[in-house]
Amino acid sequence: MAPKIIHFVEEAGTPGIIAGIGAVLLAPVLIPVVTGIGKPILKSLVKGGILAYEKSRGAFAEMGETWEDIIAEAKAEIAEDRETPVFQPSAQSTTEHGV
Repeated sequence: MAPKIIHFVEEAGTPGIIAGIGAVLLAPVLIPVVTGIGKPILKSLVKGGILAYEKSRGAFAEMGETWEDIIAEAKAEIAEDRETPVFQPSAQSTTEHGV
């Protein structure tokens, strides 16, 4: 069953009805005031978001470069380890075994 407007009026009571009428009458006055106050606040929030985005882009770019440097250094160390034998017989061990 669909709700009827009379149910809303009965539940809201007299204070609710007065508040509703007041809101309808004050809306043309309050909306421009709220818009006038809200627009600069919203604009400053957007500006802050843009600045934060630009700063984070620089930080992420720097972090990416650092990460690439770390990867390059790790790859260089791996390549160096592959070129160097793991076990190099010392001169002492070759003389002991008669080699």
